Amino acid sequence: MPEIFLERIEVNPAVMLGKPVIKGTRIPVELLLRKLSEGATDADLMDAYPRLKQIDIHAALAYAASALAHETIVLQTVA
Repeated sequence: MPEIFLERIEVNPAVMLGKPVIKGTRIPVELLLRKLSEGATDADLMDAYPRLKQIDIHAALAYAASALAHETIVLQTVA
């Protein structure tokens, strides 16, 4: 994940129980991803959350992609 995106995401146990958020806010990465999946645009999100910048949205997407890239999937075989 590009360094610029790492600077935009924060994981702090004292903020939102340690969920990844946009740094300096209480806006969870999960919330942004959910809203985008429901059809919200970058402009919609920035209107709803005035402190949010487009780079924050891109950072949330990059964070999610990185998390999935490092996910381990255990498959069970059917006998």
